[in-house]
Amino acid sequence: MQDTWLHRFAVILAVCTLFLVVAGASVTSFEAGLSVPDWPLSYGKILPEMTGGVFYEHGHRMIATTVGFLTIILAVWLWRTDERRWMRRLGWIALGAVIVQGVFGGLTVLFLLPKGVSITHACLAQLFFSTTVAIALFTSPGWKRGAEVVIDEGSPSLRTLSLLVPITILGQLALGASYRHKLLGLIPHIVGALVVTGVVLIVAMFALQQFPKHAAIKKAAGTLITVTMLQVFLGISAYMGRLYTADGQAPQIVMVVLTVLHVAVGALTMAAGVVFAIQVNRNVRLPADAHVPSVSVPS
Repeated sequence: MQDTWLHRFAVILAVCTLFLVVAGASVTSFEAGLSVPDWPLSYGKILPEMTGGVFYEHGHRMIATTVGFLTIILAVWLWRTDERRWMRRLGWIALGAVIVQGVFGGLTVLFLLPKGVSITHACLAQLFFSTTVAIALFTSPGWKRGAEVVIDEGSPSLRTLSLLVPITILGQLALGASYRHKLLGLIPHIVGALVVTGVVLIVAMFALQQFPKHAAIKKAAGTLITVTMLQVFLGISAYMGRLYTADGQAPQIVMVVLTVLHVAVGALTMAAGVVFAIQVNRNVRLPADAHVPSVSVPS
């Protein structure tokens, strides 16, 4: 029962973190980043008048504070109850990451939205969300049932290829943040989207073809492909919404909603890539490691 509630709490933290990413994207989309000129307080208050851009900026801070407190609880909970040493360390790493993320958020205000700091803040948010999703996975009943080991005789190995997925997605998220913060143009982001989509489809389809009956790999690969395709659709929709808004053919809120959804699903894509890489590296072994105890799974 203790493990069940720990897993549920980890899931709640991941959901709240995704909501935090949405709030952060809303701040950028509504250009509300400097609506509150001071930090950590807002106009010298804990709760200022929530009007105009202050609603988005201070609301983002309130959600971030909540996520920070939840992360403290999770880190302490893992430290006190989880027998896995590496898992206890991961809890403290998550806590350190959310503190660093909060500091970068404050620096974006104090130094008037410097592009490098703002982009780093956005990328760290994506990494922290993926960390919370990984913790939810590591505390799940399915994870604790053990690996279902299969042998990969291909070259390059699926284990190596799977690591390319979250790495390329993170690079694409950085390009997207650079575009949103006006450091780079749109073309690098479009080229990055083509590269990421190609990598995801090739690696995920290879995993499905090689191990079609492995439940964990099949689920992770299928989720990754689905979320990636949704992200491509939202990217195109967000760009079209920006064009129609600029021409006065659509209200600004349409562009904002599509852009925020694009950022949120980008975070889900990154998390799906991380989960895919974790599941592959946990369950897939090279022929030299065939002596590892395994659960028989048809391939």
